[in-house]
Amino acid sequence: MNRTHRTPSTANILADRRRPALRGALLFLSLLMAACRDSKVDAYRIPKEKDANFPVTAAAAAPSPAPAAASTPADGMNVPVAAASDAGLAWTAPASWQSKPLGALRKGSYAIAGTTGVTADVSITAFPGAVGGELANLNRWRGQLSLPPIVESDLDSSVTRLSQNGLTFTLVDLAGTDAANPRRILGAMVPYEGAMWFFKLSGPDAFVATTKRTFLDFLMTVKAATP
Repeated sequence: MNRTHRTPSTANILADRRRPALRGALLFLSLLMAACRDSKVDAYRIPKEKDANFPVTAAAAAPSPAPAAASTPADGMNVPVAAASDAGLAWTAPASWQSKPLGALRKGSYAIAGTTGVTADVSITAFPGAVGGELANLNRWRGQLSLPPIVESDLDSSVTRLSQNGLTFTLVDLAGTDAANPRRILGAMVPYEGAMWFFKLSGPDAFVATTKRTFLDFLMTVKAATP
């Protein structure tokens, strides 16, 4: 049998060589288009970071804070406080009271001795400003007797107010509840020319109670010091 052999033309050879490359290109293009159709583009919004809302501190709220010396009396506290610098007030102490060294804060210091050897202490101090106000200072004295603090609404019923020699006195009478060692405080707060003066008698409950009249008479002698 005779077979006819045809020699491929140059054009056919080039066409055959291009087909694989063309198929590859078409396949790549098809895959790319399919990927574009199937893929999902998600957009995310990153929230802007906000500044933290820090609480305003006392220093930030008050660029010029009051000096520590005007904050809290040092009598019975652990905070050093400067005493008022001038004499301010004057008084006449009973002859039976014994003068004691003043120390760093006291304007006046006395001991009251009983017939049985019991003693009570009288202290007179002064500090710039209101040093917390009446309620804070009353609660400070209550704390010295282990009494619970009171609230503002109970203040008026817990003190006695009177005026003498052009001064205003806020008087307190506090008795402790410790049966083993009953203590008592008689005190007076007197504002005068930008300072708060404290007159305090403290000691055994029963003895202080017997000297209350003498202490009140003593307070009536308190007046502005003469230049």
